[in-house]
Amino acid sequence: MRVLVTGGAGFIGSHTVVELLQAGHEVVILDDLSNAKPSVIDRITQITDAKPDFIHGDVRDRDIVGDILTRGGIDACMHFAGLKAVGESVERPLSYYDVNVGGTVDLLEMLDLHGVRTFVFSSSATVYGDPDVVPVTEAMPTKSPTNPYGKTKLVIEEILRDLHGSDGRWNIAILRYFNPIGAHESGLIGEDPNDIPNNLMPYIAQVAAEKLPKLQVYGDDYPTVDGTGIRDYIHVVDLARGHLAALDRIMRLGGLSVWNLGTGRGTSVLELVAAFEAATRARIPYEIVGRRPGDIAETWADVSKAESELAWKAQAGIAEMCADTWRWQQHALRLE
Repeated sequence: MRVLVTGGAGFIGSHTVVELLQAGHEVVILDDLSNAKPSVIDRITQITDAKPDFIHGDVRDRDIVGDILTRGGIDACMHFAGLKAVGESVERPLSYYDVNVGGTVDLLEMLDLHGVRTFVFSSSATVYGDPDVVPVTEAMPTKSPTNPYGKTKLVIEEILRDLHGSDGRWNIAILRYFNPIGAHESGLIGEDPNDIPNNLMPYIAQVAAEKLPKLQVYGDDYPTVDGTGIRDYIHVVDLARGHLAALDRIMRLGGLSVWNLGTGRGTSVLELVAAFEAATRARIPYEIVGRRPGDIAETWADVSKAESELAWKAQAGIAEMCADTWRWQQHALRLE
């Protein structure tokens, strides 16, 4: 197939592009490079010996999206483009609604206009809000998320349900990610934020590389094993492979389906710090600070639905995720 991947130069998008190319698909990447670097395209080619088409642009630019689709040949769209920092979304909610919700509506309208109705959406476990019980299953009701980032994901999910309800020709996969970390085993691509990292693992890696002085741990008074937040960390390559499994499923069977993508195991912030130190022999100094707005105590996935319906299961453990992140961080330092 020929797949349009929005946000395909970013962290999760780039790893999914690698998996698509290695599976024999053709890829068109649309990315505005607001949180990615153009060198990623060359690194994808190094890994796969296949070059994706790259278009520099915004999903809200209907002229650019229309031009891609007018050329024809696009069979499906994987939609990663969007703003994703929880804390920043609390400070800048209008930007998040504009880019995430508005951009998705613009994209869907252009896809519909050109008859491309197979769509894989990058959603988030934040749509479960602060869950009453863990692990969370897809059958659990969604709640109002605790931050605007999560709210944009939930709004988009509802848009997709309404779209499918109005037109059964749409085949839609909604993938609720837990916490992607790690990097490609080659060390050529990984999470590479343009500014100070908003996510935990790249922040840990930059502290280990002495680019940042210490890690700030937001809260140690949660009702968890050590007082720090617990999340379900999944290797980004496992996550990327989940996208291909979901695409294959909806291409064969159609409809709209929702799947959690995680490992089914929870790890606290301090447990992740200890695992990183053990896997890399780097030292991670940290300080405990106040809770961050929008955070919750704990969440992890029930992944039995994805395992049974997609024949997919996360393979990598925390030690491998940490080692791959560190390999990527060391490679990134050499490129600077």
